[in-house]
Amino acid sequence: MLRLHIVAAPLIGLAAVGAAFSQESSGASAPPPASHAYTSIAQYRTPDVRLVRDDGKAVSLPEEMNDGRPVVLNFIYTTCSTICPLMSQTFAEFDHELGADRKRVHLMSISIDPEQDTPARLHEYAQKFHAGPEWQHYTGTAQASLAAQRAFNVWRGDKMGHSSVTLVRAAPGTPWLRIEGFVTPGELLQQYHHLLEQSGLTVATR
Repeated sequence: MLRLHIVAAPLIGLAAVGAAFSQESSGASAPPPASHAYTSIAQYRTPDVRLVRDDGKAVSLPEEMNDGRPVVLNFIYTTCSTICPLMSQTFAEFDHELGADRKRVHLMSISIDPEQDTPARLHEYAQKFHAGPEWQHYTGTAQASLAAQRAFNVWRGDKMGHSSVTLVRAAPGTPWLRIEGFVTPGELLQQYHHLLEQSGLTVATR
């Protein structure tokens, strides 16, 4: 994993971090700051592993991530009673706020406790948050889950050391926005739209 640029300030707008990739000066306005989340831009190599979706289908992680849609990614486990429900609730509200545009986004939640999180358990968990077909949950072997966690720099030794990290990518081959800490659904929506704008992609209006 190559970390390209670190922003040591709460949710500073992508117009600032975009300078790491372009000499162009943009007049785009930055999203409002948040209180408890920090952003950085990073490039990750998706590991060539297979996972199992909550519908029971075995899939390739690179293929799931590179289907052309923007990706919003987090790592959770179903027996977590602290940060995971908050992260999942943020995804649920973000998904709702997208409105009709939700069909154009791929939300992905990968279990860091695959030995306990069977597809059936993940499906039950997903239903608690009213996950639609655009939001999928993944399990698999311990080795595959660990490879994904390490690739996206979220491995913290064991599941009890898990921290809140949200990753957003506008399109295959583009850098990821990494948000560490708790982000509100509204802030995540603003960051998502801003990332698409910075990447030259169309943001649908509701």
